[in-house]
Amino acid sequence: MMGDNNLSRFIRDNTAPVSPSLVPEIRLHLATEVTPLWHATEKNLAQSKLPPPYWAFAWPGGQALARYVLDHKVAVRGKRVVDVGAGSGLAAIAAAMAGACQVTAMEIDPFAVTAVAMNAALNGVAVAVESRDLLAPSPRPSSPLAAAFCADDEALSILVGDMCYERELAHQLMTWLHAAAARGAEILLGDPGRAYLPETGLDLVAKYDVPTSIDLEDRTHRDTAVYRLRN
Repeated sequence: MMGDNNLSRFIRDNTAPVSPSLVPEIRLHLATEVTPLWHATEKNLAQSKLPPPYWAFAWPGGQALARYVLDHKVAVRGKRVVDVGAGSGLAAIAAAMAGACQVTAMEIDPFAVTAVAMNAALNGVAVAVESRDLLAPSPRPSSPLAAAFCADDEALSILVGDMCYERELAHQLMTWLHAAAARGAEILLGDPGRAYLPETGLDLVAKYDVPTSIDLEDRTHRDTAVYRLRN
């Protein structure tokens, strides 16, 4: 597996600082072409069993979530925010820009962990990164995630963008999110209609037409929604 310096170098060599179509206020290290980056990571993915380079693309659910947060700052202002499956860190960065008092990006992919840190620095905001799997047993007491879940969960917002694309992942995630909502956390999900998005328990709060890549989504636009999880 690459060291941190090599991860940073790989990201710089295979991406460019650009702004997602729906969120021009933010710049991210993103792949400008899909296939070359996928090929460039194949050797590392095979060796370390890492997921594909999802961190290198601004997926529609994340874009919609970031747009909503920037346009409705009250959703995160003064709160602790956890961005689950952060990818590039787009939603986390938007939350920091919108006035969240503490932002933690959750990511288990080492490439994504590095990309989030680089993207936060690119936008001049502070985002902590937690690389422990949140669906595993309870976080260690010293972790940023554990610190986020203190007694006052009403001051906690959890952001989830484009995470309902696999059945088991979506089931485990929603179980975890419902438990957090029961403790008082506000949950916002951005989703373009992925296969395993729950059909109940969600309140629509916004809709966006998000420009997308044909290579990634097989279409040039996706109708994407932001939902609030009902507790």
